Amino acid sequence: MSSMTNTKTLRAVWPAALLGAAALALTGCATNAADAGSDSSATPTADGTRITLTYDGGLLTLDQDLQVVADDAIDGFTRVNPAGDGRHVLVTVPEGFRVLDTAADPALTDAVFPADTGGHAVVHGDTTALFADGTGDVTTFDHTELDGADLPDVETTKSEAAHHGVAIELEDGTLLTTIGTEESRSGVRALDADGEEIARSEECPDVHGEGAVTGEVAVFGCTDGALVYDDGAFEKIDAPTEYGRTGNLFTTEDSSVAVGDYNDDPDSEGYLLDQIALIDAASGEYTVADMPEDVGFTFRDLARGPGDEAVVLGSDGALHTFDESTGEQLESYPVIDAWEGPTEWQDAHPALKVDGDVAYVTDPAEQKVHAVDLTTGEVIASSDELPGVPNEIAVA
Repeated sequence: MSSMTNTKTLRAVWPAALLGAAALALTGCATNAADAGSDSSATPTADGTRITLTYDGGLLTLDQDLQVVADDAIDGFTRVNPAGDGRHVLVTVPEGFRVLDTAADPALTDAVFPADTGGHAVVHGDTTALFADGTGDVTTFDHTELDGADLPDVETTKSEAAHHGVAIELEDGTLLTTIGTEESRSGVRALDADGEEIARSEECPDVHGEGAVTGEVAVFGCTDGALVYDDGAFEKIDAPTEYGRTGNLFTTEDSSVAVGDYNDDPDSEGYLLDQIALIDAASGEYTVADMPEDVGFTFRDLARGPGDEAVVLGSDGALHTFDESTGEQLESYPVIDAWEGPTEWQDAHPALKVDGDVAYVTDPAEQKVHAVDLTTGEVIASSDELPGVPNEIAVA
């Protein structure tokens, strides 16, 4: 482990009024039914789960019956992430992270969390952390204070250099944020609630992917294993192969195991993978499970099920579940037709999100989305043909 350094990092608190004014200036003359400064008591609430889908030229909001309730125009490829409050979704736009209100129509508000090249948005507890790749700035806020187009107060933390990074804030206020430059990433540092660095490790090459398992233990993916932060210190768990990259992690608060994608070939081409990483932060065990023969998946096709099992949408069109401790395959549920991996990672291809007992599966070939009961494998709902080919998906 590399030596710890004590450096003071600027963590500035910005009031909502100032941030909102800057956001509205950035978004220009965009119009919305939920105006900034509106009376929050008149704001509607979403009735049940809402699903947000991107397509070329727009954003769709669907209700729990997979019926379209809002269709908002937006230019170019964009990403969507849940804000964490069960209602709002963060939409990556050139100005930063724009707030979509799934309880409204139109759903896309004027509120924007400013960010230069907005990247990862990570929810943990009541806090959401936004990373700006263009500056390395980390913006954190209490997502329970989101209300329509009104932004909550935020805290901004500077990174040592701009890079494609990620951050997560633990319940005690510890901020874990990646270390890197525009050329490379090397590890993670821990800052206390005052912005003082209390620990760091640069033993995580190309760090990417994060999550918190049970006991407020954080896990980060590396190209040679995983980096674990527990009780003020970092520990490295080595991958079973010299090169063993995990770039996306999926965790739950009830399990010590982080589930991720796994690639043991540094020269591999394309985006389909056929192995799953099961990283037990408590025991230090790193297990790799194989997908069925000739079945692959991408970074969009991993999730956790209602019993903490790993859920994977395979290129054979089926949902495959695995025991998160042993890697044993449990079930396979056919959902859509077989599909091929994308040419570019931004290209529309089947994606998976899980909410409780229900898995939501996009079907670009048919321009639909399906809901699957993971306790039975039954497809319990399917949308009508959507206005565009679904690409990214978020569940609020």
